[in-house]
Amino acid sequence: MRKPRVLVTSGDPGGVGPELVLRALADPGVGGLADFTVVGSPAGLRRDAAALGLPLPRILPVSDPSGALVSDPSVMPVSDPSGVPVGRPSAEGARAAVEAVRTALRLMAGKDADALVTAPVSKEALRLGGYPWPGQTEMLADLSAVGDLRVLLMAGPLRVVHVTAHRSLRSAIDAVTRASVLRTIELADGIGRRLLGRPPRVAVAGLNPHAGEHGILGDEDEQAIRPAVADARSRGIDASGPLSADTLFPRAAAGGTDLVVAMYHDQGHIPVKLLGPDEGVAVTLGLPFLRMSPDHGAAFDIAGKGVARAGSMKAAMRAAAEAAGREAAEAAGHDAADAKGAP
Repeated sequence: MRKPRVLVTSGDPGGVGPELVLRALADPGVGGLADFTVVGSPAGLRRDAAALGLPLPRILPVSDPSGALVSDPSVMPVSDPSGVPVGRPSAEGARAAVEAVRTALRLMAGKDADALVTAPVSKEALRLGGYPWPGQTEMLADLSAVGDLRVLLMAGPLRVVHVTAHRSLRSAIDAVTRASVLRTIELADGIGRRLLGRPPRVAVAGLNPHAGEHGILGDEDEQAIRPAVADARSRGIDASGPLSADTLFPRAAAGGTDLVVAMYHDQGHIPVKLLGPDEGVAVTLGLPFLRMSPDHGAAFDIAGKGVARAGSMKAAMRAAAEAAGREAAEAAGHDAADAKGAP
């Protein structure tokens, strides 16, 4: 059976994305898991590879209309034609990052790859470039013409899906509705089946302290979250809650559940980053393909210094390769069973 095909966008070339991609793919424990293709600027990647003493991966230049893969360093330009400044956000860096994502999405739409890993893109750079998206998840949703996405964070022992992410806390509270919580539980169940190969146990955190104490500390848990959990259970999902977050996360960290549904950004991000430093992976749920990314930003302050740690990028590539490989194996098994049963 063939290896899974994984695309990796190099992110904002002014940040640490290209360096992280090169470091991760140079690790035999990562680079050998899939057929990886990097989507980005060949010149920028060549520059960083030379500075770090690392090999060049297979590259798909975003500026090449033929879509030809470039793996021969001799054919790459010496200078970076984009003129992206290293170490600070810029409109040029945003444009390069967005074009890499656009190129990758065309390939994903054509079924030319099995999974996508995206290196970090700067929110500030996107704003400088005149783009409307607050982050890469929103960019992917818009460019893929899908909505109502969710984010799963994985690190250490935790897998956490968020009902809301990049919005103010006041806005996040308003967005916790019966429908939004049910949608999140369903997506958590779906990604759990893809990652684990079985129906997962999904534990749902409350919004208020002690999950509202039956309405004493707020009514959102009783009016929105508990009915959503009941709806999910009626659909065959192994869901429980609402549960007090301060006791739920320690239990989840000890293996007491497979996935946690968190209500807002910090409720889920803080325990994940505390228990899994330098290895967090973000998975976008609701896209028509697997997409994973390291759980950190472009880190302009250390870009070009050769000190960026690639742990999170390695984890994202490893997770994408393993999930895509599992799905390919399951599909091959179904095809074999169908062929065996055919008259």
